[in-house]
Order: sequence, then C-alpha cells, then structure tokens
Amino acid sequence: MTRTYRFFSADSHFESAPDRWIHRVPKQYRDRAPRRVKLPSGKDIIVEEGCGITFRGTNQFAGKSVEQFSPVELDFDNAVGAGSPEQRLKEQDLDGIDAELIFATEARNTAIKDKETFLGILRGFNDYFIEEYCGVAPDRLIGVAVLPNIGVDEDIAEMKRCKEQGFKAVRLHTFPSGKDYPTSEDDKFWAAAIDLDMPLTIHTSFPKQYRGRDVFLMKYPKEPEGEERPMDFVERVARHGIHHCGAIEAVQLILSRVFDRFPRLQIYWAENNIGWIPYFYQQMDQAYKVSCSWAERLLGLKRLSHLPSEYLKEHAHWGFFDDPIGIQLRHYVGYGPNHVVDGFSPYRYSLAQFFTGNGGADGRSARGRETPNVGWQCR
Repeated sequence: MTRTYRFFSADSHFESAPDRWIHRVPKQYRDRAPRRVKLPSGKDIIVEEGCGITFRGTNQFAGKSVEQFSPVELDFDNAVGAGSPEQRLKEQDLDGIDAELIFATEARNTAIKDKETFLGILRGFNDYFIEEYCGVAPDRLIGVAVLPNIGVDEDIAEMKRCKEQGFKAVRLHTFPSGKDYPTSEDDKFWAAAIDLDMPLTIHTSFPKQYRGRDVFLMKYPKEPEGEERPMDFVERVARHGIHHCGAIEAVQLILSRVFDRFPRLQIYWAENNIGWIPYFYQQMDQAYKVSCSWAERLLGLKRLSHLPSEYLKEHAHWGFFDDPIGIQLRHYVGYGPNHVVDGFSPYRYSLAQFFTGNGGADGRSARGRETPNVGWQCR
C-alpha cells in the first residue's frame, strides 16, 4: 500500500541512549557495546571501546532556545527527540511532520577490530531500530540502516538482511570496500544496491582529512613520481566545493566513472545545505575543462563523457535544513524537483519560512507543488 506525505523530514536523527537498544546485542558482545554513564551533575556521557568519552550534545538542540542550548551537555532523559518512539510520534505531530527519515551512527565503532564483535553490535542495533523503534509506526519512523563499511561482501550481506527486515534506505560511512577512495571491488555493491532497489545515503560526507593537494585522493591509472607528479586531480576539481559536505566523494565517484558504469545509481547526501552547490558545479566544470588534458597525459585519466556537474545533476540528491539562499537557487541543483529535500529535525525549522515571502525564488506556498518533499511516497 502506498502512502502520500505532505511534509516529510529527509534528515532526522536517532538520539536515544545505548541502554535503549543494547539488549538486542548478543550477550557475548554486549560488554563491548557503547554505554551511557550518568554523572553526579545529572549529565550523561557515552563510553565506547577505543574511543574518547562523548559528552557533547550538539544534536540535542531541539526544544531549546538559543539561550538554553549548550553543546557540552548530554541529557537523554529530558531531551526532545531522545525518548521512546511514541514520544517521537507526538513530537512529529507538534511539528506538523508526517514522517521522518532517521539517521543513526551509534553502533558503528571501527575501533573494535574483531570483526564478529563489530558486526554483532551493529546488527543488534539495526534489529532494534527496525523492529522496536521504527516498527511502532513504520510509515512515519523511517530508519536508515547502518552499514559496516569494512568490506564489500559484509556490506552486501547486511544490506540484503536489512532489506528483508523492511529498511527503506542504508547509509554509507565510507566506500563499501572500507577505503576512502573508490575501488573496483565497490562495483559489486553498487550493482547489488540497484538490484535490491535499495536507496543509498551519505550523511554530510565521508570522514576524511584533507591533507593538501599533493596527496592523491583516488587511484589513478598512472601515478608518476618526482618531477612528473602533478597536484591531485580530485582536489583540483573539487576545490571550490565544501569538503565536509560531500564535494570530495562526489568528485571521486565522477572521475572513477561509477555513474557511467551504473547509470541508474542515485545517492542522497543529507544535511549539507544547497546554496553552495550551483557555484560548486560551475567551478567544478571550469576546473575540469582547463585541467583534463594534463590529467589524461600525466595520470592516464580518460576524458569523461559529460561535464562533472551533469553527472551530479542526474545522480545526486542534496539535503538542506536552514538555507534560504539555497532555496532561491534550487533550480540549478539538479534535473527535477526531488534533487533537493529538506530535513526538519533535530533543528525543527519550518519549510514554510523558505517558500513564503522573501524566502522563495518564486513566492510559492510551502504547500505548493514546488515544495521538494511534498508527495513523497513510502512503499
């Protein structure tokens, strides 16, 4: 059965404490899962194996004024959006939201090197997320499954398992091989995602450190050394994008010709805002046009069939949350209205402020057909 939504948040967060889901982790791995510790001050901290203590509550902004909010306080018991799924549904009603796409990262701890432990914790979380949390209202609480991203076979296996459980989307934290650049191994995953009809998402970007233009950000057919080694071509093409908002991996996917090999592949980058994207597209194309000759000669990188921006206009979807400039420029972001989508929470901003008065490029109502997340369907 198909449901049509009027207002669908395309970027919300699961913010509950680990003690809500840890019972789904097999007993032999449970003592290595993340845990909450309540301090005498009443604040919470999260302790994870091999990681620093988490005490920041930057996602617990909802329900607080700017004077009340503190980025160094965690309080799961009293935070808006951090309670039971029933509480979340009531909050949706207060916000006027029909449903939410909900992201979570709590269970993916790459500091745990034992594969079975790592996977056991991650699968336990996914089981809880889809069955006990989203299962309360599966047409309104749309969870995004957490993928291991430690190898292509492990990703495909978990993606298939999550599809069978009822997940509507999965999240990539890095390339499926576990590397921070595309590899030929990843093609098995892209093909499997298309075969399963499983939407792929990236929340903001892959966590990589920019290390200067002399460090290659992908494997090129030729990688000369010494005086023949040029600056990195990925960095050259992506340099006018925002690196922590997906520009790097978007260019990596283009230059490695993933979209040429998989013309049906679509990827959603959440919570990046969109005002920067038209400028990025123009500068990306310009950098490519003036540099593709030396990239072919020195790096062996064959010319693309299209300009870089044309690939992203066809294959990339971008999420915004507080971006009136982006709304004015939204027609330059992609081919069709669904290439920009809004995430209401955890920030709880109303889409109406962007589409009425001076916020919109054409002054149309937030309820009009141009609203990017009106008419979403969940099957």
